[in-house]
Amino acid sequence: MNRVIKKTVSNICALKVPRKSFCSTEGVKVAGCSIPEVSNDHEKKQAISKVIPQYDIAIVGGGMVGMALSCFLASNPMTKQLSVAIIDSNPALGSSLHIKKEDPPDPRVSTVTPASISFLQDAGAWKYVEQNRHAYFNTMQVWDYTGLGYARYHARDVNKDFLGCVAENKVLHNALLSCVKDSDFKTTIYPLRLSSMTLNTSSMSMAEENPTSKEPPSAQGHGAELQLSDGSSIYAKLVGADGGKSHVRELAGIKTTGWNYSQNAIICTVEHTYENECAWQRFLPTGPIALLPMGDKFSNIVWTMSPTESNNRKSITEEEFLKDVNYALDYGHGPHPTSSLSGTRDVFSWFKTDATLSTNEFFEIPPKVTRLASERMVFPLSLRHANSYALKRVVLIGDAAHTVHPLAGQGVNLGFGDAFSLSRIIAEGIALGTDIGEVNMLKKYEAERKTANIMMMAILDGVQKAYSIDFGPFNILRAAAFHGANYISPLKRSIISYASGEHKLPIFF
Repeated sequence: MNRVIKKTVSNICALKVPRKSFCSTEGVKVAGCSIPEVSNDHEKKQAISKVIPQYDIAIVGGGMVGMALSCFLASNPMTKQLSVAIIDSNPALGSSLHIKKEDPPDPRVSTVTPASISFLQDAGAWKYVEQNRHAYFNTMQVWDYTGLGYARYHARDVNKDFLGCVAENKVLHNALLSCVKDSDFKTTIYPLRLSSMTLNTSSMSMAEENPTSKEPPSAQGHGAELQLSDGSSIYAKLVGADGGKSHVRELAGIKTTGWNYSQNAIICTVEHTYENECAWQRFLPTGPIALLPMGDKFSNIVWTMSPTESNNRKSITEEEFLKDVNYALDYGHGPHPTSSLSGTRDVFSWFKTDATLSTNEFFEIPPKVTRLASERMVFPLSLRHANSYALKRVVLIGDAAHTVHPLAGQGVNLGFGDAFSLSRIIAEGIALGTDIGEVNMLKKYEAERKTANIMMMAILDGVQKAYSIDFGPFNILRAAAFHGANYISPLKRSIISYASGEHKLPIFF
């Protein structure tokens, strides 16, 4: 597996990714809307004074990662005085979304790591998540369809209270938006799309700015000009991130490198007769299936398979689909692994440094799925990475910079890490009087995040490729890796810590 991962690292290092712009929503004004704290501010300015508005930062794309950047900027004393524009046509940004716990669960969820939760707590956003449906979990079981190996991870192995928390994307997004709106951060939401942009290549430090100048911001060298879908324009010193199909990236001429997995993921919410409190993942010949707790007896399914299979399973009856899910999580494709706690010896018994294992380390069967609680959604899987995260006036975060396989639920956590890192480096630049759109400053963010992102992408891609091979001797090697992860305590702790968002790599690297 090491060879697969190392080869993947070398491939990924050549990758290039599209760019996005960031938009924040604090002190929130919404241009062109009529809701509380909303104004037609940008239209009035352009109609009356013909002055094009200037902002310190424009975030093109107000999704979870873009909104997280806003929250981090709002909570930092050095950046809370910045003015921010968020450009996103999503109507949810312009009105308060009232989420009720009794609402049907949405199939689009994220598994948030302890590191990301810490970022969101410090920014004041996590309390809003806890007001809605969410599920902490402290145990995870991973096993192979061959029945040769499994691993159980516990938060107590690394002295943590939990391994992660599963929340619906709409809950996370609404929490971030509420955090921004409840602050005094200067934010204007533009419910529009970015049409084009003109990058200014001149540079000037913040100390050299002349606030009384009558020249437009671009003449002063302060920012990029962003043309919006209603014909209006704004200037911003920094442009950010707008997702995997980033228009900013396209406009900036940034190429991407990567590959498609020839796999789709089918996602949905299911219900049990009792509450699920563990995260489960089984590797099948066609790809992994994950069962993630959501609270209130609900779980989320993320099932990787071929495009043909995913299309078939999306269209079959609920009864047939539930039968397939329970089969895949139980005896389908192979037997259950044995816990080897009865005193018998197996081929991997030499891994076990302690013959006595706690009850928590027994292999368990996931709870049976009894009802489909949402629609089934299908999306293709791919890996993409940007050659550069930063150009002058343009910086990428989240899916604009990298897209990964969902098998470990790390996509949004990488994005939150990007947003936190960028907000901190912007704060450092302000403290030094540096132009926050200056490429040398933005390259510090790139240097910090690129290595961490590439390594995580390489590990995920390596695991995906390792489990796409069904070959006897290789199956035994995979089983050995499972047993090592389950019984070698330092390795187990290292894997848990890395997956939890700590930067230290697993010891096998």
